[in-house]
Amino acid sequence: MTADRFADSISTALRHPGVIALIVAGMTIAAMLIVDHGPWSRAKTQPAHIAMYATTGEAARAAGAAVLPTEPKSPVEPARPGPKTSPTVNPVTP
Repeated sequence: MTADRFADSISTALRHPGVIALIVAGMTIAAMLIVDHGPWSRAKTQPAHIAMYATTGEAARAAGAAVLPTEPKSPVEPARPGPKTSPTVNPVTP
């Protein structure tokens, strides 16, 4: 009789919204820890031939590709609204 009452009280307690929320929160935290700290999230070192190029343009030129500027804007295209942007810090010259 006592065991039956205990099982009923546990069953009723587990259906409480607060208990359900705690179970879901615990499972979510466990999943985040597994995903964020697993062996697949380690920093990956690059070999020297990849890490030596700082920009895509440098890597393309080293591979023999030509890096060309874009076509000039059409004269019928309206001016961009808003303030002008500052010039680029490291302009790429072909």
